[in-house]
This record gives sequence, C-alpha cells and structure tokens, in this order.
Amino acid sequence: MHPIHAVPSENIPADNAEDACSGCRNSSAPDIEFEFAYQPIVDCATRSVYAYEALVRGPAGESAASVLAQVDDTNRYRFDQACRTKAVEGAAHLGMTELLSINFLPNAVYRPDVCIRSTFAAARKYNFPIEKIIFEVTEGERVQDRPHLVNIFKEYRRFGFQTAIDDFGAGYAGLNLLAEYQPDLVKIDMDLVRNIDQKQPRQAIVAGITRICKDLNIRVLAEGIETRAERDFLLGTGISLMQGYWFAKPLFKGLPRIPDTVWD
Repeated sequence: MHPIHAVPSENIPADNAEDACSGCRNSSAPDIEFEFAYQPIVDCATRSVYAYEALVRGPAGESAASVLAQVDDTNRYRFDQACRTKAVEGAAHLGMTELLSINFLPNAVYRPDVCIRSTFAAARKYNFPIEKIIFEVTEGERVQDRPHLVNIFKEYRRFGFQTAIDDFGAGYAGLNLLAEYQPDLVKIDMDLVRNIDQKQPRQAIVAGITRICKDLNIRVLAEGIETRAERDFLLGTGISLMQGYWFAKPLFKGLPRIPDTVWD
C-alpha cells in the first residue's frame, strides 16, 4: 500500500470562511435525516477486522436508497459534509480502533482543501486519527470531470487519508482511472464476485485485476462475499481482504461481531 504519513499541523487547511468556495457558501443545509450502519471488512489472512465501512441508512434503519433519493444539487454539498462528520462521530462513539471507510460524493467537492475541513474538525473533536480514515468513491457515481476526481484523491492522500475505488468493474472508468491514479484500495464489484467459483469468465477478469493491482502496489478487496466457496476461491487468488454477508451484515448504529465459524 502507499505510505501514510502524519500531516504537519501547518499543512492542515485553515478554517477561513472568506476562503470558502461558492458551493460551500451557497448550498442549503440538508433537510435529510440519516444514520449509519457499519459493516466489517475482514482480513482473512489474519482472521481479523481490517476496517468498517460506514453505510448510510434512514433514521430508523431504512435503506440507503431512501436517503440518497433526497439528495439533489441544492443539498449535495451539505449532505456530503454531514456524512463525514457523523461517520467519524459514530466510529468514535462505538470505540472503533480499526480503519473507517467513508463514501464521498465527488460531485459535491468543489475545492478539496476547503471541503476537507469538516473531516479534520470531526477527527479532532472526537479524537479519531485521520490516518485511519479511508475515503472511497463508487465507480457508479456520475463523475463529469475525471481530472477533478483525480485531484481530489491526490489532495486527500496529501492530507494523510487513504483512498479507495468502490465497485471496481461496474462503473464508468475502471482501468482508465487506474492509469491516472493509484488508490490504496480497489474494491471489486460484487457482480464479479457472485458465484465466482463457478464462473470462468469472472475468474479470469478478477485474476487480471489482481495482477494489475499487484504491479501498481494496490490492495484488492472483494465485496459481496456470501458463500464459503466464493471466499475460498478468492483466497486462492491471493485476495485476503473481503466484505460481505458471509462475514457479517451491516449493523445499524453498531459494530457487528464476527462469528468464529466464518473462518472454517
């Protein structure tokens, strides 16, 4: 993985309202109620939890879709900022010591150095180390400006955060994006993982992604693991980071326990 360095205090962006971009100043506060469920990302090589992904849910545990349907151009920035703050607050409240993976909306980021301030503020307030935060973007997100996304990733790494591309193999850019930027993690889309032990074309594609990522010093994470056979096949290809119902479902406002039987 790419090295993570502590961020000197003088490099942390200052909180200056006059320096805020137009999106930060003009976006209305999101009238959206939401909470988080947390799902573990496990390292099968060490039989331990590597990280938890913060997954948006409604205030009573409703689906992420019911929340995201309320996001539009008038509240996207404030919603994205609120998600970061609440995810860090929840992780700290739950006593999380592992990495925390937060999804972000690249179309809500106008200037990375300004838009990251709320994350720094939340990390300081709740005493959560920034080097334990992963920012991940889903490939399915409609990103109109790929150079802008690459710039966001580079700035986040410069500030000490880890980065990940979610749903790799399902979205708009894939290998083209990897050619421009190499994140710390690539998360293989669950549609490629489903029944991979039985599907030779999926096996070949995942093997190819794994080889490319190894050459680029990127860790690979397989999503959507639901069976022992999927787990075992992926382990055989050298992928040890996994996430899915086989290990644990997301727990609303909590950290799920991993049953010992999942390692058998």
